[in-house]
Amino acid sequence: MKGILFAVMAGVFISLQTVFNTRVSGKVGLWATTTLVLGLGFFTSFLMFIIMDDTRLFAVGNVNKVYLFGGFLGVGVVFCIMQAIRMLGPAYAISIVLVSQIFLAVLIDTFGWFGFETISFTMNKLVGLALMIAGIIVFKLKQGKRINAQKEQIV
Repeated sequence: MKGILFAVMAGVFISLQTVFNTRVSGKVGLWATTTLVLGLGFFTSFLMFIIMDDTRLFAVGNVNKVYLFGGFLGVGVVFCIMQAIRMLGPAYAISIVLVSQIFLAVLIDTFGWFGFETISFTMNKLVGLALMIAGIIVFKLKQGKRINAQKEQIV
């Protein structure tokens, strides 16, 4: 149950952060926003590190060096989500992001990448992914029809 709560909170945080980031980037630019967001994130996490007295940071030498590139991926995440939201709108962009994340997570589970235990790919997972993709298509088609109807009313 605790894991579900954290997952829901993360979803809320990601949705809010990406919308806020997109609004900031409209005023100061994409790279300035990315720098600002990740800089504030560094400051906040460093403060929590000090408060929580989490000395395990100094054991970073025991970590596979490839995994340390997560910070570089964070730059790509912030930049790409801001661009997607600006071009597609929050709901559509975040829907695509979520399905992309789930698809990659299924691959990681199925093949046991990055040291995770292998979890077999089942028909349930395939149907679930297909339903999510279909949901995005239906969502977008519905949105497209509404926009076209609004345009027709104007004419």
